[in-house]
Amino acid sequence: MNKADLVAQVAKDSELSKDSAEKAVDAIFKNIERALKGGDTVRIVGFGNFQVAQRKASTGRNPRTGAEVQIPASRVPKFRAGKALKEAVNS
Repeated sequence: MNKADLVAQVAKDSELSKDSAEKAVDAIFKNIERALKGGDTVRIVGFGNFQVAQRKASTGRNPRTGAEVQIPASRVPKFRAGKALKEAVNS
C-alpha cells in the first residue's frame, strides 16, 4: 500500500472526499514528524510507538573501493509495534 492507496482507503472508510482525506493523512504524518524532531515519543494505543534513537558514529567501508569511511552519529526514527497490532498481524 502506498500513500495514494492509504488516502483512498481513508476517504472510503470515513466517507470523506479524497482531498479531505489527503489533508488528514498529511496532517498526521506532519505532526508525527514534528514531535519526533522535537525529541518526543508518539504513542498510539493499540498501534505502536514512534520514537527517536541515537545512532553512534562508526566506521564503514566503501563497497567499490574498500576504503574506510567515517559514518557520523545521527538520530534515527524508530517504530515499535504495539501488542494489538502484533496480534492483528499474526491472526
